[in-house]
Amino acid sequence: MPKRLPSLTAEHLPSLIESILFVAEEPVEVPLLAQALRRPEAEIEGALAELEQRCMLGGTRVQRTGELVQLVTNPEAGPYVERFLGLESRQRISGAALEALAIIGYKQPLTRAGVEQIRGVNSDAAIASLIARGLIEEVGKAPGPGRPALLGTTMRFLEHFGLSNPTDLPPLATTEMAEALGLQAVDDGDDEDFEEDDKVPEPSEDESEEPVASA
Repeated sequence: MPKRLPSLTAEHLPSLIESILFVAEEPVEVPLLAQALRRPEAEIEGALAELEQRCMLGGTRVQRTGELVQLVTNPEAGPYVERFLGLESRQRISGAALEALAIIGYKQPLTRAGVEQIRGVNSDAAIASLIARGLIEEVGKAPGPGRPALLGTTMRFLEHFGLSNPTDLPPLATTEMAEALGLQAVDDGDDEDFEEDDKVPEPSEDESEEPVASA
């Protein structure tokens, strides 16, 4: 016989959702939360909004992309959490990859050709590096010949830069791309490392990349 669950009221929902997100190993879909708690998705959405407000006063944050939601640590606690976990030696990423990441972050969804049109150079290596690190992924297909893949940022991207959702990026209308992302490029000539503190450099020709031929 299935175990009888305690009665559930609306005031319990935020705490129960927090508990589920805490033990979940991966981001959870909102419909799955509704199914587990046997409540309409509208009630789950309201409870998530309340939980998000509660978390602003503590050490965790509600992070969301579309239907996916998860519980993450407060970005301000990041350096201390890393020290505790022994993660002070962080990987870094090349300036070329950071340029591509910034472009995709602000213009997503965007095709590989769209990235190259803005950068003016071949970006295959940079995009491959970002995909390998789980910072960007294919999010759909563009209409037109060949239906090229559309690229967008991932939950891992949000975690690295302390964002709750992709729309939290600062508006480019009031700041340069480098200042907006708060990153710094590492001019090491390769894509071996990644560092969250790095600033995006001003777009420049990378000698290791081939210029994109104009139409």
